[in-house]
Amino acid sequence: MKNILVIGAGRSATALIDYLKKYIGDKELQLTIADADLALAQQKAGNAGGRVRAISLDIFKEEELNQHISQADVVVSMVPAAFHPLVAKPCISHKKHMLSASYVSDEIRALDEQARQAGVLILKECGLDPGIDHMTAMEAIDKIKAAGGKLLAFRSYTGGLIAPESDTNPWGYKFTWNPRNVVMAGQGTTARYLRNGEYKYVPYHRLFGRLEQIEIEGYAPFEGYPNRDSLSYLQIYGIEDIPTMLRGTLRKRGYCDAWASLVQLGLTDDSFKMEGLEGMTLREFTNSFLSYDPSLSVEEKFCRMMDVSPKSDLFKRIVWLGLFSKEPVPVSKASPAQVLQAILEEKWKLEPQDKDMVVMQHIFDWEEQGEQKRLYASLVSLGDDQLHTAMAKTVGWPLAIVVSLLLEGKIERRGVCTPVTPDLYKPVLEELRELGVTFIEKVVSVPAAKK
Repeated sequence: MKNILVIGAGRSATALIDYLKKYIGDKELQLTIADADLALAQQKAGNAGGRVRAISLDIFKEEELNQHISQADVVVSMVPAAFHPLVAKPCISHKKHMLSASYVSDEIRALDEQARQAGVLILKECGLDPGIDHMTAMEAIDKIKAAGGKLLAFRSYTGGLIAPESDTNPWGYKFTWNPRNVVMAGQGTTARYLRNGEYKYVPYHRLFGRLEQIEIEGYAPFEGYPNRDSLSYLQIYGIEDIPTMLRGTLRKRGYCDAWASLVQLGLTDDSFKMEGLEGMTLREFTNSFLSYDPSLSVEEKFCRMMDVSPKSDLFKRIVWLGLFSKEPVPVSKASPAQVLQAILEEKWKLEPQDKDMVVMQHIFDWEEQGEQKRLYASLVSLGDDQLHTAMAKTVGWPLAIVVSLLLEGKIERRGVCTPVTPDLYKPVLEELRELGVTFIEKVVSVPAAKK
């Protein structure tokens, strides 16, 4: 009996596990759900029967990890990205396929030859972003090239957001995935992309001011800021000669300006632990990042530093977070970013009735038979509830589909790969559409640029 091992039973694994529980059906398959928290693994296993089992697994215990991987045929790693090498190396040693939604790290990429020699697939970036963005982008790029078109520009934006009916705060945002990743977004790197043949570099302190306005019919307007490294995808997508290449993150309009003020203030800094947090109020916490001026209030100093009016939407968003209130700081012995995260986890938490929303838009410009065209391809996916979220579905389903394809012998590719080739993206996208993950496409003619 073949065994599927899922390591990590967190929120993003819900749809993956549900799909696989249905998939094994009456097949000669077993599904093992492993997590450091046995109760969580048992909760996700539910009452599916004897061929779905939950186990406790500490991935830092090498012998234990090797034992369970050796008993599997396909391993899906849902652990934090930094720990994927811990899973990938024993997968190669035991000649087991491994799938993950996380980015390919240099350490994982270095395992390519070993994986090929072992005859196993190490598939990375097979979730939402990265994942569905790659697959749908490559599908469109391949179609445009097949028709003789010449690509001129590709911009792609994705956001994990809150559904319109659950959008109840002035930020237009609630945590639908890892809060720390949201607070730390963009740090430690400089965003790089191409715009009309010019290389562009955006350091972290200016990242949330470099925006593009995005419209999707039927929804409130969005804004997108650049992701880390768009340039690396020129080769991955086979579009090295394209003048414009940009990948970015979506937020509701107005979010980025307000977030930029938190960055400028210093509240996203994770490089040091603050003194005196015990007994400090949020107002005092905010004031600790402002200049000393006994003649001005904390609010006045903030507005002066950010050059905004107390009547501005930006200021109102900061007020709503409680940063000028006399509420106690919720944590002690923490970095500014950890304090901010604790504040936001309370203010941006999902309520029981809330639903999330995933939004993605690709914008392609190309020239075909002397005419310049533009394709808008837009995806909006809504969650069902806090457990069956849009994020969980769009991250988990692509991985689950590849598991089924591997077990049925329909994927021959080996080594470290991403789903950018037709043998991988075509069958996955075909089933995703059956599951309701579909893009609305609109092609328009673009007037020729004046010379």
